[in-house]
Amino acid sequence: MTKEQILKNFDPSQPGLADATVFGLPFSAKQSEIVVIPVPWEVTVSYGAGASEGPAAIMDASFQVDLNHQEFPELWKLGIYMDEAPGHWAKNSEKYKGLAQPIIEALEAGEDVSTFPVLQADLDKINKACKDMNEEVKNRTLHWLNQGKKAVLLGGDHSTPLGYYQAMATKHDSFGILHLDAHMDLRIAYEGFTYSHASIMYNALQIPQISKIVQVGIRDFCEQEVEVALKDRVLVHTDMDLKQETFEGKTWQQQCDHIIASLPEKVLISFDIDGMYPWYCPNTGTPVPGGFSFEQAAYLLSRLAETNKEIIGFDLVEVAPGDDDWDGNVGARMLFHMCGVLAKSQKMAVGKKIQFNR
Repeated sequence: MTKEQILKNFDPSQPGLADATVFGLPFSAKQSEIVVIPVPWEVTVSYGAGASEGPAAIMDASFQVDLNHQEFPELWKLGIYMDEAPGHWAKNSEKYKGLAQPIIEALEAGEDVSTFPVLQADLDKINKACKDMNEEVKNRTLHWLNQGKKAVLLGGDHSTPLGYYQAMATKHDSFGILHLDAHMDLRIAYEGFTYSHASIMYNALQIPQISKIVQVGIRDFCEQEVEVALKDRVLVHTDMDLKQETFEGKTWQQQCDHIIASLPEKVLISFDIDGMYPWYCPNTGTPVPGGFSFEQAAYLLSRLAETNKEIIGFDLVEVAPGDDDWDGNVGARMLFHMCGVLAKSQKMAVGKKIQFNR
């Protein structure tokens, strides 16, 4: 069927189609304006695991998301399609994560990995595998961008979007990153892993087209990261500072406007789910007390979409499923909202906000 025929026959009030793509939508990749690139990868996890299962958990939970989003009621009509990750990504993630654990254990014991030839050889293999994966993500992103799609990335741990950023850098001369996270992720080759999840923003700074990183919700960092942030193009809004301003009378609206004003004209959003309060993401790999609520994050992103800034893409990472579907549920709903703000910023038809009588 054509997209017009699907729009005529599909009932968005009914449960999502079991054999459909993300959110139970009936559109093919060709018929969809937004393509989600899943990257099931978590080779360098240093604490809790499970982020590689995030895309599948979000996909499963997405069928329970009602399509009539109050702010973007016609978003679903644009079409959102979940790409299929190459099978070797998940296999290599498991393989190289297994090689990484003895290296991490040796470091935690105070050992010098370079004095152990086997461990050093494995470290070299891991760094090469991560580099190769980044290149494949870059190429996959460009594949969709070159077809006129709005490509977004769904991790996986926070190392996964580097290739996505590199692809965006081939399409945009200059852009900034709005980084929502509990961590700065500015460590340099953390634990010897060049492409560690804890090094993603440091690696992003090596991309000349990224003019600025504005971080929100930060509450865990090391001395090295502070040094990088203070001397490079990073603006940090720590959770402590934001909360102190709130306690002293500053509203979240005022804080959001200040954050948005500091962003460059073009913006890519990087959302690590652990930026939120831990009860939204209890199974994420490195939870930290404090943070912001789902509603605060949604408000910030929606307010950004209403400005003259251009949102060019986003990644959502570090969702790790537990024994229930809660993390996937939260991730699916944030993914849907982020698709909405991207579409609105790109002047795509998402409908008018539904206003109820009050």
